[in-house]
Amino acid sequence: MPDSTSRGSIAAAVDAVVPSALDDLRRLVAIPSIWADPAHAADTEASAAAVAELAGALGPESVQILRAAGGPTRPGAPAVVAHWPAPEGQPTVLLYAHHDVQPTGGDQNWTSPPFEATERDGRLYGRGAADDKAGVMTHLAVLRAYEGKPPVGVTLFVEGEEESGSPTLPALLREHHELLRADVIVIADAANPAVDVPALTTSLRGLVDLVIEVSMLERPAHSGVYGGPVGDALTALCHSLASLHDAKGEVAVAGLQQNGSEAPDQDEETFRSDVGLLDGVELLGTGTIPERVWHKPAIAVLGIDAPTVAQASNVLLPRARAMVSMRLAPGEDTLAARDKLAGHLRAHVPWGAHVEITPGGGVAEPFSLDARGGAYDAARRAFSEAFGNDAVETGIGGSIPFIAEFARTFPGAAVLVTGVGDPASRWHGIDESLDLGMFARGARAEAFLLDELRA
Repeated sequence: MPDSTSRGSIAAAVDAVVPSALDDLRRLVAIPSIWADPAHAADTEASAAAVAELAGALGPESVQILRAAGGPTRPGAPAVVAHWPAPEGQPTVLLYAHHDVQPTGGDQNWTSPPFEATERDGRLYGRGAADDKAGVMTHLAVLRAYEGKPPVGVTLFVEGEEESGSPTLPALLREHHELLRADVIVIADAANPAVDVPALTTSLRGLVDLVIEVSMLERPAHSGVYGGPVGDALTALCHSLASLHDAKGEVAVAGLQQNGSEAPDQDEETFRSDVGLLDGVELLGTGTIPERVWHKPAIAVLGIDAPTVAQASNVLLPRARAMVSMRLAPGEDTLAARDKLAGHLRAHVPWGAHVEITPGGGVAEPFSLDARGGAYDAARRAFSEAFGNDAVETGIGGSIPFIAEFARTFPGAAVLVTGVGDPASRWHGIDESLDLGMFARGARAEAFLLDELRA
């Protein structure tokens, strides 16, 4: 068990390296590593090279850039793996983060350029500043504080395609199973409920999507000459989409998993402010906010193919289609849930319109874990001490597909899901940011965790 003297020296060492870690975070943010966009493939390669350089400076036994075969037209994204062997009798900890980022959503919409890290009011703004280059630099800051000699074995694994759903991660884990094997897996890709309250994420919702196409005519028809007895495909599609929720906003697809939660309810006004909900707009569904966000299904229409208002003309549209996305509660059967969604949409298309439903590319299993055992107890102690507040268990309404893959591949390892985001971080949104004080506390917490995990 670590003593207060060692703890104090670890904290001081972390605090000493945080400024240089933030400088390197700014350097990484400047690289637009949007792997989902082939135009940024070279940027993602540059991002991996930068991470490998930073890791290599800390004296690992090995550092390499790996990739799986990928698809027929494109290999997998570059992943960085560096290894510091375990001292005799000590466990090995795998530290995961990802260096790819989301598209910006329009550079012109940002207060400051998304790939120029900018500090304002104690936060660092930029794409990837929180998700997840902050995770990358948290790991590197900890290794830097230990001067490249951590008290346990460490394998640093920085993936390059998480924002694309980690499509080649299963192959990468199979091909390099022994290299990546660990006793504890720390995934720095989640968020905390507040900048001074640390969290261990124990549940994530799953994800499926599909495309529904509705057809009613062989070709466009004049709305004045034929309108009345003849309908249009877009209106028929809207009927089906409108059936997805009841009057309270609850998902109306029958037979889906819904779970309760013992987590305390969130303050509604704070929640509304964090998401930017307009005045008078109601929250959907019933139950506490944690139940609705973490433990119940949610459906959104992500896009519709139909003429824009500017392109509209007086014709009955022969066909229209939409992409529908559904988040799934932990415990749900992913593919069975997609079938239920498809069946519901099909049953609610009116007027005998023809329907074609195609599964989308987004499939992520929901995930939950039982956070009991020595590694979880160590994490609670380490994070509570570093943040000055007790660690809490939280869920995530979003999906992180690879977590279930790690759990399957390494069934004996304890999986800890942590991170340095907070509700104001705006992951995937405009003006993404990182609270600088929380970054320092997060690095200190992870350094304490490695100390706690010493045998």
